[in-house]
Amino acid sequence: MKISSPDFMHNALLPGKFTCMGLGVNPALVIEGIPGNTKTLAIIMDDPDAPRAIFVHWIVYNIPSVSMINKDSIPGTEGINTTGSTAYVPPCPPSGTHRYFFKVYALDKELNFDSSPDKRDLEAAMQGHIIGSAEIIGLVKR
Repeated sequence: MKISSPDFMHNALLPGKFTCMGLGVNPALVIEGIPGNTKTLAIIMDDPDAPRAIFVHWIVYNIPSVSMINKDSIPGTEGINTTGSTAYVPPCPPSGTHRYFFKVYALDKELNFDSSPDKRDLEAAMQGHIIGSAEIIGLVKR
């Protein structure tokens, strides 16, 4: 699988409109090479450069097997991010340059949870069901 974006290049600066300094919406993502037996997709966006621990900005699962995630969209069911909400949290590094990983997973099943999952719950539920994955990194400098 491969993931790219019409809004930014891999390992390049994420445009300001996708950060807390702009509109704060998710960028568009293009997903290629999705395995034919994919039932759903999942996305985890996180920042491993956050000061205290990895900061989870966005969790979305049970996304239909589509090749395009539109900007400013909710393509599936959102999980709990580090702030405790179920929404896209735009990048907003306190200082320096941070890396924001957009990871997409092709799954062979739909996921079911009793309550909104966090990253750990989602990763546990995906275990043994990931049939493809890809990532793209956007940078934000402050």
